[in-house]
Amino acid sequence: MSKTAIVTDSNSGITQNQGKELGVFVLPMPFVINGEEYLEDISLTQDEFYEHLKTGADVSTSQPSVASVTSLWDEILEMEEYDEIVHIPMSSGLSSSCDTAIMLAKQYNGKVVVVDNHRISVTQRQSVMEAKEMADGGMSAEEIRRVLLDTAKDTNIFIMVNDLKYLKKGGRVTPAGAALATILGIKPVLQIYGEKLDAYAKARSVKHAKRIMTEGQIEDLKKRFPKDYESGNFHLQIAYTYDKEAANEYKKEVMEMFPGHDIVMNPLSLSVSCHIGPGALALAYTKKLD
Repeated sequence: MSKTAIVTDSNSGITQNQGKELGVFVLPMPFVINGEEYLEDISLTQDEFYEHLKTGADVSTSQPSVASVTSLWDEILEMEEYDEIVHIPMSSGLSSSCDTAIMLAKQYNGKVVVVDNHRISVTQRQSVMEAKEMADGGMSAEEIRRVLLDTAKDTNIFIMVNDLKYLKKGGRVTPAGAALATILGIKPVLQIYGEKLDAYAKARSVKHAKRIMTEGQIEDLKKRFPKDYESGNFHLQIAYTYDKEAANEYKKEVMEMFPGHDIVMNPLSLSVSCHIGPGALALAYTKKLD
């Protein structure tokens, strides 16, 4: 029986140390800051990243080089314990790194299977955890791919943006719109469903935004997965940018709405943080695999 290795990228929120503990391989995402390239969790920490943002540095995302991807795959396939790879990158709708990986995998004669299940951050992390469990259970790379594709959209993310200047910088909101929203104290709530990042609602305050996200997830769960909602057959995840104290406070509020439910909390991936800035909060659910 072949042994399947699980590979993801740092957009999953899984650090290099966590990857070693979990038995998965994590490809670091590159960032260009003031013209110099850094690798997430290798030469760039979360604190250093936000310090660059605060000082107004020119920060942009990039995709892993072809050499970094194929070198990791080659290294894994040379290990005696692995015969094939499932590679789970961030959603193709948010980065071209997925399409690049799919193209590169064609050179590996079926030994590398790339899964575009349209997830990022805490929901991508959940896909990795499920893939590892399936691999440990003896499932092949192709079998794991089919399951992840079939359940790709069994999830939803809401994100509250605290400071619109980063969306303005990325061209996702006009300067005039950002200025007006700042004056009025508006906190946009965005939604990541599938491969798209879209506007969901406009909140009047952080408190209002948190309520929109919590109630919105309950409504979405009841509508899409009523039996799973009633039985608690779903994972809950909170993500945040930089402000862990605010995230812990929100976690308490979410726990009141979902008593007895386990909640996983992790920092948002830096690729998302780059576009929304510090102080953001996110709430996600992922339906558990049947």
